Amino acid sequence: MLTWTTKNGYKITEVLDQRCHVLLVSNGITTILVDTNRKKYRPHLIIQLKRLNVAKIDLLVLTHTHFDHAENAAFIKSTHGAKVVVHTSEVDYLQNGDSPLPGGSILPTRLLIKIFGKLAQHILKYEPCTADILAEDGYNFPEYDINAYLLHTPGHCKGMMSLIIDDEIALVGDAMIGAYPNSIFSPFADDVPLMVQSWGKLLKTNCRLFLPAHGSANDRKLVKMCYTRSRFGKTNAPELK
Repeated sequence: MLTWTTKNGYKITEVLDQRCHVLLVSNGITTILVDTNRKKYRPHLIIQLKRLNVAKIDLLVLTHTHFDHAENAAFIKSTHGAKVVVHTSEVDYLQNGDSPLPGGSILPTRLLIKIFGKLAQHILKYEPCTADILAEDGYNFPEYDINAYLLHTPGHCKGMMSLIIDDEIALVGDAMIGAYPNSIFSPFADDVPLMVQSWGKLLKTNCRLFLPAHGSANDRKLVKMCYTRSRFGKTNAPELK
């Protein structure tokens, strides 16, 4: 399992890396799970949490409620006692188990969504889950002993949130990806200009590392390069073949 540690000892562990990363954050007092992956990976998720001796999870932060992030949310809430945190604009989706697909941001994905989008929304419904904490921009978990806060980073979808840990490492969900060389551009996004603005918002933090839900970690230099180029009309969009 990959791990990252901040200067103050906050530990971030990659619990699952299939399709959508599931990350566990702990400072020895408070435990946060970020996203949950697909239901079909639930057995592996259970094994990994047991391997880490995690019986109790204080908070489950959903960066957003798309199916690959939220399919195990109700399960984690019931088995590990986690309070579920989601952006206010995503509450109804979670409550109904709905997964509205984001728009395509490049030609191949735009065509894919146009052809299969409506059908996929019905196929990709998941077990509904009730949110416990409705978060807005800057929410900092006042009832918990942890140096962390949520940053609203829309673009991929309206309710996309990033978790800032110890002002050093950002868990960014699908606000960016790490799957293509020299690019953090997501091929799926409802609002590309807004997504780019969110990169700038993330750069205003002191974070040195940005952990996306898909792909590998992005360092600050890469994020800054992509943001700067995008402001001048160059999106660094990957070419999907």
